[in-house]
Amino acid sequence: MLVTGSNVRLLAEFNMEMQDVFEMSNLGIMNYFLGMEIHQCNSGIFISQRKYVVDILEKFKLESCKEVATPLAQNEKISKNDGKKIEEPFAYRSLVGSLLYLTATRPDLIFPTGLLSRFMSLPSNVHMGVAKRVLKYVRGVKLDGYADSDWVGSVDDMKSTSGYVFTIGLGVICWNSRKQEVVAQSTVEAEYISLEAAANQGIWLRKLLADLGQEQSSPTELCCDNKSAIAIAQNPVQHGRTKHINVKFHSIREAEKNSLVKLHYCSTDVQLADIMTKARPKSRLEFLRLKLGMSKANLKEEC
Repeated sequence: MLVTGSNVRLLAEFNMEMQDVFEMSNLGIMNYFLGMEIHQCNSGIFISQRKYVVDILEKFKLESCKEVATPLAQNEKISKNDGKKIEEPFAYRSLVGSLLYLTATRPDLIFPTGLLSRFMSLPSNVHMGVAKRVLKYVRGVKLDGYADSDWVGSVDDMKSTSGYVFTIGLGVICWNSRKQEVVAQSTVEAEYISLEAAANQGIWLRKLLADLGQEQSSPTELCCDNKSAIAIAQNPVQHGRTKHINVKFHSIREAEKNSLVKLHYCSTDVQLADIMTKARPKSRLEFLRLKLGMSKANLKEEC
């Protein structure tokens, strides 16, 4: 039985009265209930079902699957007539039932699980494939990175500034800003050097996640807002304008060749690492702070 309230004294009195009538024990502050993990702090109550997700993935042999970015393909339509009917529909029903229970904490699963539940009576291999895609989406501990630079940011020695941000889902887990070791001769070179630093950090984070049981099955996307820097990283041929670049910065090429990172162009508008390299106007700063998950803490209860 769960007991909640805002008055500690009344809660204690209620528990004592209940224990006088019924044989029960007080387990203290709740942190786990019916497959849900609960974390309570001054800023609120946070509920997740991480362990439950891990159990489902193991049950359906998808713990090492390649994650997907969305639960359903865009504009996907499925019908009761699609595919070949499954001889034993219990596995499908069990999977959809597990996904339905996840909707207690995952409103983003409401539509796909509701759609899949329409085919409980006669599921097909197509329906099962879609259900497994939703589970792959739930697994989605996907590491993404952003790299940026500010060319000649230091007026004293003409060196540039590198910055990177790494996220998992919607949460920022790692960030850095530092002056580059050498003087970059162009904006492209400064961006290229920042990509190398971000790639090194991304490779280390991938190893850390693997040790935590969250091995990345696909390359880590590394977003950069300079197409020329990406082109240099993807072309092993030395050109007159790039042959002077220190050899160690070319490790980004090997990282992409070995599918550890995948360089991806993004516009400056969505470049999260922009805040790590230069001063920004108020509107831009507030936008980036929001994207980084920063908010003002409510300290009234603590004061």
